Amino acid sequence: MTSIHPAQAPMAFDELLTKLKSFPAPLLAPDKIQDPGLSDGIASLFLHPALEALLHILNHDLPSAHFLVRHMQSPPAYEGMYVHGILHRIEGDFNNARAWYSDVGEWEGFSRFWGPVDAAGEEDGQKLPRQRSARECLDRVERCAKSGGKEEDVESLGSKSRTELENLLDWCLKQFGTDMHKDATKVWVQPSEEISKIGEEQVSGSGGPRKF
Repeated sequence: MTSIHPAQAPMAFDELLTKLKSFPAPLLAPDKIQDPGLSDGIASLFLHPALEALLHILNHDLPSAHFLVRHMQSPPAYEGMYVHGILHRIEGDFNNARAWYSDVGEWEGFSRFWGPVDAAGEEDGQKLPRQRSARECLDRVERCAKSGGKEEDVESLGSKSRTELENLLDWCLKQFGTDMHKDATKVWVQPSEEISKIGEEQVSGSGGPRKF
């Protein structure tokens, strides 16, 4: 993906990742991108879209991450679906984050961090994470956001956000490596019937709250 931000000299993947990990992991919606000049450097590596999206998130560039995973909203693109959940968590769109977390609850890349399924995936018409640990974490982040950081330990939640991101990053690296994916359409998936219906309802103005 081409960025509108000024480009810096190209970096090797390992050097770029080291720099990105030096930034604080985003917990709540960031005010600005950490280093706008890195956006083109990230894109120029032509990584798997989910992996590239995670690098943009580490750079606090949420729009670029959203753009990349817009065609990865249904199985078998569970990694893209999980990235959607993380994005909505950071943006403060917590019910949508809960819905995405619910959708990937049985997927190995999610359960290896949050543990095995130990709860129902829906209550009173609201999708919820299938792991109580994930539910509790989202609840804490929501309280943190609504209280301006007064009701929760921001430092511990920030650490949790970092380990969650790096866990998924590690899974993507093991699964996809750093090989070039110049044609991202090869990993796109057709949206499920549920996702298609929600999208149509949102365009028509009659849909529910879920956003993408």
